[in-house]
Amino acid sequence: MTNQPMAVSSVLAPDYLMNGLSGQYELGPWAQCVYWLRGLNDTYRVQTEKGTYILRIYRQEIGKKEAAYEMELLGQLEELLAGSEASIARPVRKADGTRYSVIAAPEGERIAVLFEYVEGVENRLQDEESCYAFGQSAAQLHLAMDRVRLELPRRELNTEFLVEESLQRIIRHIGKEHPAAVFLREYADALQDRVASAAADGLDWGICHGDMHGNNNAVETGGRYTHFDFEWSAPGWRAYDLAQVRSRKRQSADNKEQLWQALLAGYRSVRSFSEKDEQAVELFVLVRRFWIMSLDVLFVPTQSGALDYGEDWLNEFLEEFRSAGLVQHASHT
Repeated sequence: MTNQPMAVSSVLAPDYLMNGLSGQYELGPWAQCVYWLRGLNDTYRVQTEKGTYILRIYRQEIGKKEAAYEMELLGQLEELLAGSEASIARPVRKADGTRYSVIAAPEGERIAVLFEYVEGVENRLQDEESCYAFGQSAAQLHLAMDRVRLELPRRELNTEFLVEESLQRIIRHIGKEHPAAVFLREYADALQDRVASAAADGLDWGICHGDMHGNNNAVETGGRYTHFDFEWSAPGWRAYDLAQVRSRKRQSADNKEQLWQALLAGYRSVRSFSEKDEQAVELFVLVRRFWIMSLDVLFVPTQSGALDYGEDWLNEFLEEFRSAGLVQHASHT
C-alpha cells in the first residue's frame, strides 16, 4: 500500500465540474461544459443561460496563495484599466463574492476560476499596425501595474527564479554527471552575471505579466487587446516582459526587426522605455529561453513524458546557447 496520490495530473470530467461549480455562481444552470484546451492548465468552455464563459482548472502546484495573488491583481487591474486601450479577461465573482474555488481531484486539490468569454482573434503580430497597437496595450498594462498595491506574498521574476532554479531543474533531468552539466552551469553563471551588471545600471522594475509573448496571452478586437493568462505575474524587469514578445518565433526573419521597432514605438507612445531597458531585452531573450528549457522539464512527469526530451532536445538547446557566445571555453558533449 502507498499513501501517494493515484494520479499526478488528471483531466476532470465536465459533468463533475458542472455539478460541483454551477451552484456557486449566479448564472443560472450550466447548459454545457466542454473540455476545450489542454495546456499548462486545463480549459473548459461553459455555456449558461447568461452567456459563454471560460473555466480554468489550474494545475495542482498552483495553490490558494498563488490564486489569491492573481485574483487580487486582476481585481485591481479591472478598475485601473477602465477607459484605456487595454483590458483583461475578468474572473467572474461567485455568489459569495470570491473569485476562485478549490475542488477535489485524484492528485489533490485544484483551483478553479471562471472567466468572462472574450470575443476576438489571436492576432499573430505580423504587421506594423498590429505590433504598434500591441506595444501600446503592453504599456497601458504596465502603467496600471505601476499603480497596483498588493500586500500578498509573491516570488519575484529574478535570476534566482528564472536562471538558478531553472538550472537545478534541468540538471536533475539530465543527471549531474552528464557532460553537458558543466557548460550549463557556466552558461547560467554568465547569464546571472550579465543580468546583475545590466540591473546595476538601472532597469525598470515592477509587476510584470510574466508570459507576454503575443497572440497566446491576448486577443484583439478592433485594434484593442484583452490580456489573459496572468498566472506567472510577479515583480520583475519590464525588459523581461517585452523580451517574451521579442523572442516569439511566429514572425518572418525578413521583417522581425521592423515589427519589433513598431512595437517599441507603440509602447513608447504611452510609457517610457529607456535605452538601457531596450539594450537589456536581447539578454532577457536568452534568459527566457533558458527558463523555457526548464519549463519543458517541469512538465515531463505530468504532461509531456520523457520520450521527446532526451539527447536531441538537449543538443538543440546546447547549440542555441553556445551560439550566444556567453561562454567562450565550454566543454562539449
